[in-house]
Amino acid sequence: MNLIAELEAEQIRELGKEIPDFKAGDTIRVGYKVTEGTRTRVQNYEGVCISRKHGDGIAGTFTVRKISFGEGVERVFPLYSTNIEAITVIRRGKVRRSKLYYLRSRRGKSARIAEQSNYRAPKKGAPHAHIMSNADDNSAPQGKDPRATPDK
Repeated sequence: MNLIAELEAEQIRELGKEIPDFKAGDTIRVGYKVTEGTRTRVQNYEGVCISRKHGDGIAGTFTVRKISFGEGVERVFPLYSTNIEAITVIRRGKVRRSKLYYLRSRRGKSARIAEQSNYRAPKKGAPHAHIMSNADDNSAPQGKDPRATPDK
């Protein structure tokens, strides 16, 4: 792990936030802290997550789109913002893309997303286990590079 990744992981641990597993297509409710004068309250923003950018690190963001009074409204939230009190997944969407920008031009029934009924949460102990499984693979022979030209 390089130095920048270690610093980011340390900052995330200090924040102590639990981010649920969600992706584009999921309907989520974001409890965002709003300050009005001297009072602070939590305002819920519920809509479809149309994109996630910059990974799961400290710089990660996600975009939520909702229809408010017949007008489409999108809002970009930092994943680890101190102003976000809670992120709740309302329903899991069944989509085949990571960015759902095409929903901007859709209205009514064509803008609906089918619900994923067979969702299974990832295991708690191993985040990104599918990525890390090949990292510790010692099956490759040590020594010379197989792509190197043979000695004559």
